[in-house]
Amino acid sequence: MLLCLSPAWLMKVPAPGRPGEAALLVSKAVSFHPGGLTFLDEFVPPRRATYFLAGLGLGPGRGREAAELARDLTCPTGASAELARLLEDRLLTRQLLAQQGGVAVPVTLAFTYKPLGLLRGGDASPGLRLVELSGKEGQETLVKEEVETFLRSEALGDVLQVAVKFSGWRWRGRQAFRLYPREELGAVVDTVLALLEKLEEEESVLVEAVYPPVWLPCSDGPSLGPGLAVRICAVVCRTQGDRPLLSKVACGVGRGDRPVRHHNSLPRTLEVALAQCGLGEAAQVAAVRQRVKAAAEAALGAVLALEAGLSAEQRGGRRAHTDFLGVDFALTAAGGALTPVALELNGGLCLEACGALEGLWAAPRLGPAADDAAAAPLVETMLRRSARCLMEGKHLLVVGAGGVSKKFVWEAARDYGLQLHLVESDPNHFASQLVQTFIHFDTTEHQRDEENARLLAELVRARGLKLDGCFSYWDDCLVLTALLCQELGLPCCPPAAMRLAKHKSRTQLHLLCHHGPPWPAPSLHAVPCCPLESEADVERAVHQVPLPGVMKLEFGAGAVGTRLVKDAPQCHEHFSRITRDLQGEADHPGIGLGWGNAMLLMEFVEGTEHDVDLVLFGGRLLAAFVSDNGPTRLPGFTETAACMPTGLAPEQEAQMVQAAFRCCLGCGLLDGVFNVELKLTGAGPRLIEINPRMGGFYLRDWILELYGVDLLLAAAMVACGLRPALPTHPRARGHLVGVMCLVSQHLQALSSTASRETLQALHDRGLLRLNLLEEALVPGEYEEPYCSVACAGPSPAEARLRLLGLCQGLGIDGPNYPVAHFLSHFK
Repeated sequence: MLLCLSPAWLMKVPAPGRPGEAALLVSKAVSFHPGGLTFLDEFVPPRRATYFLAGLGLGPGRGREAAELARDLTCPTGASAELARLLEDRLLTRQLLAQQGGVAVPVTLAFTYKPLGLLRGGDASPGLRLVELSGKEGQETLVKEEVETFLRSEALGDVLQVAVKFSGWRWRGRQAFRLYPREELGAVVDTVLALLEKLEEEESVLVEAVYPPVWLPCSDGPSLGPGLAVRICAVVCRTQGDRPLLSKVACGVGRGDRPVRHHNSLPRTLEVALAQCGLGEAAQVAAVRQRVKAAAEAALGAVLALEAGLSAEQRGGRRAHTDFLGVDFALTAAGGALTPVALELNGGLCLEACGALEGLWAAPRLGPAADDAAAAPLVETMLRRSARCLMEGKHLLVVGAGGVSKKFVWEAARDYGLQLHLVESDPNHFASQLVQTFIHFDTTEHQRDEENARLLAELVRARGLKLDGCFSYWDDCLVLTALLCQELGLPCCPPAAMRLAKHKSRTQLHLLCHHGPPWPAPSLHAVPCCPLESEADVERAVHQVPLPGVMKLEFGAGAVGTRLVKDAPQCHEHFSRITRDLQGEADHPGIGLGWGNAMLLMEFVEGTEHDVDLVLFGGRLLAAFVSDNGPTRLPGFTETAACMPTGLAPEQEAQMVQAAFRCCLGCGLLDGVFNVELKLTGAGPRLIEINPRMGGFYLRDWILELYGVDLLLAAAMVACGLRPALPTHPRARGHLVGVMCLVSQHLQALSSTASRETLQALHDRGLLRLNLLEEALVPGEYEEPYCSVACAGPSPAEARLRLLGLCQGLGIDGPNYPVAHFLSHFK
């Protein structure tokens, strides 16, 4: 992230293939480094910007130059002069907030001359009156009638004063307004008429209510001076999926007989400001904060809805969007409740106020209000949009298309502008029609992976594909992908590391030998096990591995064939059944039988089960997401339920992340997105297995929903040799609790009350979150979940209760599938 202090440090150059657009190049900038170090750098050749945010203005000076630089760029921009001109028009934004956002705004009478086309839609509410003037002169009678009606209207309530001011971009930042007692009709009319003479097209004169300060009971006794007025500054940011998120609130407090404005009061927290006005009860303060949050997020939501209907020219460029917004509120006691009233929107004043609050020397003492920087969600949005800019047009080879559960890949690729080329065994796969190049190639003969990698590399070269990266998210193709990357000279983990992680018993036995340094060593997390290829191996294993134990397929997926075994006869019986029923890929496609049906016996460890999804680059941990799994239906281990974010204590969560990270490094997995399954025991985390690819089932969707981080995009970036810029400590937007549906347990419900159509309709209405994992309702002895159904909530308890009620209503809950029991770990 670079800071340019002069427009001369930047230049625009025409973008090839993009008529009318330009790339932005940086030749000089201030750079920032850990430890508070800054440097003034010069770049030869200039660096290409992948995101631009500027202070804007239409007047002479650098603001105008910055506005010109921001116009029609190929890189994303977080603001433009065109958008700022709309957002800082008080009349337009008040109508927008009242009409679309349902946000309270001051009761206003507006006289406008040749208004914006966006304003021509009638009154937004009974409290907002728009009078369109045919000219600026000869309006005395009309103005007097309108002002008189306004000042006598019931909508003003107990307001004692009104303000007369301009509205329009030309007047931004100017504090040119006059206050009058409500009774002074003549003075208000005279001022309106005087201001009308200065109006230009698309500008307005406003007469608006000035709300009296909120008089709150004060324990210190009556004040001798005027009451205190509060001005609330809220910063709200656009996050993943164009969803508004309140970032921080700061307040100004001043005399109640004059408006409180930016730069004329010291910033303080909402709690301190309200306490100074006599409101110190925690529940009441929390209620005010919640109302401010709802109103601020609704304000940005209304702005984003407006932008969605604008053309690229009206926005100032194809990539121009509002990424953050400042909303100024006054606090009123309307209807007996403290209500925030939106006064105006701004581009940077509220962010500046919140930054000043964070910069106080006492900021660490302010508690939760100072924990997160106001700009943190904005920076995350900058990084996310920058990553999309970097990846747009990249050519990636995907090996293995996967099933219906991976349909999101092709939708996301189109959204990100990725150019995908696919290698797939099935010539009729639906994804063959969704990619730039389709290469039909049998990838199921894993004994020939090295030879196949050479053949595929020749096919890629013969087709003239210029690839930026190559990756896979499909278990069967991970080793082949690593070998192919090696042949093509593309970034990837070493094939030996992929083989090691793919072979479950080898993973455990290898890590058991890693005693350090460094310490704690991966051996602390590994679990004793024995590989099984014959009945003799089983007999030997029951004497080496403590029972009860877990028997599973060496190369399996989805817990198919995994079973709890309590003694030697059960071990022999389960081994015989699996070797008889699951002999090859045709017996159960997609669970790794192309690698063979060898098994392993590992010690059963007591504890809660968790998934840790990691993003690694160059052996460094960039991000980690921990989720909790519910108890399984023993003796099977098919997943039943899950919760995200984790309910573990912070220290336990950190232990899980570090254990997963150490196990990946111990296997040589240095670059990529990995899913690590662990159990938390009384002695600490224990490894179940490493999946050296992006987490399956619902995990990518949940992490994107809660944290705004797309593991698919991160995997694609790592595959291209680009380090994803991810938040070190991402903040979840809420909680998700989900349950798996199985055909063997829910066939009747899935065919009636919880049909695919019913679940999809509930998903579309936002009542649940559906992740379809299988296409058909086919029962079988060895099954994987058909779908995941989840509910969101502000707390795990609320999400759990919603899900339980939903499952009871849909027929998913039952005596043989007790959802309440599966959710019991999430209390």
